[in-house]
Amino acid sequence: MSILWLLSWQGGYRKGSSNLKTSLMGKINAVITGVGGWVPTYILDNEEMSTIVDTSDEWIMERIGVKTRHILKPEEGVGTSFIMTKAVKQLLDKTGADPDSIEAVIVATTTPDYHFPSTASLIIGNLGLNNAFGFDMEAACAGFLYAMETGAGFIRSGLYKRIIICGGDQMSSMTNYQDRNTCPIFGDGAACVMMEATEEEYGLMDSYLRVDGKGYEHLHMAAGGSANMPSHDTIDQRLHYVYQEGRTVFKHAVTNMSNAVELVAKRNNLTNNDIAWVVPHQANVRIESAVARRIGVSEDHVMINVDHMANTSGGTLPLCLWEYEPQLKKGDKLIFTAFGAGFSWGASYMIWGYDGSKFADTPAEFYKEGAISRDEWYAKRGK
Repeated sequence: MSILWLLSWQGGYRKGSSNLKTSLMGKINAVITGVGGWVPTYILDNEEMSTIVDTSDEWIMERIGVKTRHILKPEEGVGTSFIMTKAVKQLLDKTGADPDSIEAVIVATTTPDYHFPSTASLIIGNLGLNNAFGFDMEAACAGFLYAMETGAGFIRSGLYKRIIICGGDQMSSMTNYQDRNTCPIFGDGAACVMMEATEEEYGLMDSYLRVDGKGYEHLHMAAGGSANMPSHDTIDQRLHYVYQEGRTVFKHAVTNMSNAVELVAKRNNLTNNDIAWVVPHQANVRIESAVARRIGVSEDHVMINVDHMANTSGGTLPLCLWEYEPQLKKGDKLIFTAFGAGFSWGASYMIWGYDGSKFADTPAEFYKEGAISRDEWYAKRGK
């Protein structure tokens, strides 16, 4: 029995696979039961951006589609763990989950506070999650996709029942505000989800994840790692910031995200009419529009917040869930897709597990905790 169980654990659950634990216990799915999020108070708009670098609102909106981005200032807090701790605290408050019931915290980020200890460990310590283990994982802008599948794997094993998965970045910490091509793109923010075990047909049903290993020259941070350690020279050359070849990344992002969505939809027998929402990585409004056209889904079924959140890297997918949560209904079929450095990309199919309207009155901590509701936030943006 123990050898067969180990084989089932190593293989994990996949659609159509033979799994001993599934046959003995019923299939275990991993379902999201709540969403929390937080973005910094300070908003950097395009007018102010044009005083920092040679650009304009017209230029940014035409090429990127970002109007504003949130930036973490030192007087408010420091590090990705600060942002994520706020998000997880909101998640715990919203769901009423006992902190001692959290068994793991998985963090997807490209901007950890430190090389070590992990950002997950800092969150666990900040919030007193006494029974949780945690770790960070890095797949750039595709990180939250990878983290969801990783967390779901722990839950499908039958060994864990409640896990928090975080995605987010303090992108301002690695943005070169002398580079007009990249600095308008990025913002700071994070969100998280509670993922729990269920035997019902809800949750993360299928994922397609890929890396081709060919993207380094087009999208990277050249220094700061073991291959090019920090030095006066690397600082003088400004090598500790995001470098991106926009046209190349755009082309690969549209192709790979679209192909991944089509593949996941096809192997789960989903038509365009079945898909309630596509949740794409918020890199650039033109990418979201191109992916929607390519897969034949109208844009009113595509979650978009890049205009006011910018690209928060690992935070874009969960921040979409956070903002759109009141519109989500139990049984909605969602397809997530993302693309990032590496190149890394993928798509995931999820059946949503609750009516988001039950959290509609929960304060969205955009400016300060508890100060503004989602409705007020949308009203400020003219939604």
